[in-house]
Amino acid sequence: MRKLLIFTWLLLPVGAAAYHYGPGQERLRTDAAAEQVALAEAHVREAREVAAKEGDAAARGLWSEAERALSEAIAALPAERVSELRRLRLERSKAQMFLSKLPDARRDLEGRLGEREADASADPALVLDTRDALANAQYYTTWLLRLEGAAPEEWEREIDASRQNYKLVAETLLARNDSAGAERAQESLESSIRLARMDIKDLQGLPLPSQ
Repeated sequence: MRKLLIFTWLLLPVGAAAYHYGPGQERLRTDAAAEQVALAEAHVREAREVAAKEGDAAARGLWSEAERALSEAIAALPAERVSELRRLRLERSKAQMFLSKLPDARRDLEGRLGEREADASADPALVLDTRDALANAQYYTTWLLRLEGAAPEEWEREIDASRQNYKLVAETLLARNDSAGAERAQESLESSIRLARMDIKDLQGLPLPSQ
């Protein structure tokens, strides 16, 4: 009995090391990711408050901090946490739209939407949120393309895609009895229609919309 106790005692450090380099490492990574997510959420809240009072430019540094925290959370989170990683990547794309990274965010959102639509296990709410974010990115891309003097065939493709996505979001939310969400999506759809029809001189006289 004494030998068994001694043997068990000697194995304790081995068990601790196995936990530290096995499940313990995953726990540490998950905790680190959670800390970064909380930090990102705080930066996003503050960025929105600052933007509401002082404009988007004043909140740029906070959006940058939010993007950094989200990137660190993504790097820390274990690969098998697919659902959480998808949400974090979506939120990072949203933050990037405030940081002159609209083309990167738009491409990523388009790719992620296709990936999530092809996955039957993907969260439907996340898929819809991704579609809505892509519609926003396409809307702002259209605005910038028109200001830059792009040919109609270039920006019309973008705004048509935006309209289709907003419409699908509105229809889906209405089918889910989310009347408030459907109304917001419908308002976005109407804004995209106005943007397509607006004379370039009128557009040039307007401030860039807040994202």
